[in-house]
Amino acid sequence: MNMYNSINMEKPVILTGLRGNNDLHIGNYLGGLKPIVDLQKQYAGKYQVNLFMPDLHSFTTPVNHSLLQEQIMNNLRLFVAAGLDLHNSDTFLYRQSYISAHAELAWILDCFAGFGEIKRMTEFKDKAAKLGEDRISVGLFNYPVLMAADILLYGAKYVPLGEDQNQHIEITRDIALRMNEKFKAQFPEGLFQPPVTVAKQVEFARRSQGGVRIRDLQHPERKMSKSDESGKGIIFLSDSPDVAAGKIMSAATDSFGSIDYDFNTRPGISNLLQMLAYMQGEDLDSVIDRYRGKEQYGPLKTAVAGSVQSFLIDFQAKLRGVDIELMMSKLETSELAMCEQANDTLLKVQTAVGLR
Repeated sequence: MNMYNSINMEKPVILTGLRGNNDLHIGNYLGGLKPIVDLQKQYAGKYQVNLFMPDLHSFTTPVNHSLLQEQIMNNLRLFVAAGLDLHNSDTFLYRQSYISAHAELAWILDCFAGFGEIKRMTEFKDKAAKLGEDRISVGLFNYPVLMAADILLYGAKYVPLGEDQNQHIEITRDIALRMNEKFKAQFPEGLFQPPVTVAKQVEFARRSQGGVRIRDLQHPERKMSKSDESGKGIIFLSDSPDVAAGKIMSAATDSFGSIDYDFNTRPGISNLLQMLAYMQGEDLDSVIDRYRGKEQYGPLKTAVAGSVQSFLIDFQAKLRGVDIELMMSKLETSELAMCEQANDTLLKVQTAVGLR
């Protein structure tokens, strides 16, 4: 067997993960945790699902380093509480920093990525504009290249992400195709298997995740975010169910006088309708039809508050019941398997660039 035959997996790979340096909120659950669990069930036997904790990405922005390890492990527990099947042999659960090939490949990819193209990344430009380039870490600037390594090490076909991450898929494909072309004489089959195009990623994400984006309860024109310092617009998965219900009851709506669904002009009331549908596992159109035209907002808020309250009571009970020993066993087994796959890819790249 050719020792450089790096990506020799029987099933196409779906790669996904959530940063583990903050408490996750209900928007993360509906838009991230639950879709990943649903994705695992939907594609069982057809795809390899790589679910990783991007812990190296966790401190591209300032964090409390003394809490980082605790937060990483807690977020792993959250995935299990959300229903992740630890017995699924096609699912691999791993920590990015435990696979050293991620950091090693990122450095090599750095040398094939242009300063200008990385500087054009929207996330970097936005944060640099807010804080000033002198206060932004090189790690944040370099984030897309490490992300490219995360993807290319396993030849991931699909990487379900939010729309704000589309540029990162594009740069991953650009780097992969650039290196494939440069080293095609040595590796005519291609050094990397790049992910599919952004258009196909979006199609896949909509099909498998539904494009959920929960809004801030006090400022519904923007998505629910961990950066909300007041805490009033965000429902954390660790919130007391009663406190969470209170946040729903004080959510901003509008003064139109009757209920309708339109995120462009009525984001507050539309957000509540969306939350109720997803929390109850009900078709959104059915929920909209049930409430459209009603002049009182109170009953809708009460229904959403009750559904969130019931969800948190159940979810937090499941979280307390997570089998830590089984989770750690899955983690360690997965990390051994991923090290082998990632190191095969890294060796192939090291050989191409002359390091081996």
